Amino acid sequence: MTHSVTDSSVFKDLLRAALTDKINDRDTFMKGIVYSYYYEQDKMFV
Repeated sequence: MTHSVTDSSVFKDLLRAALTDKINDRDTFMKGIVYSYYYEQDKMFV
């Protein structure tokens, strides 16, 4: 099995664009919790 070498800079750029610096922001934290509940609820009814 051969391993291919890929350029990871594309993935790093995509991830960097999706990340936030507001790690101490309460609203951002609460949104994450709310979205995780929506995700779990969707998984229950599939």
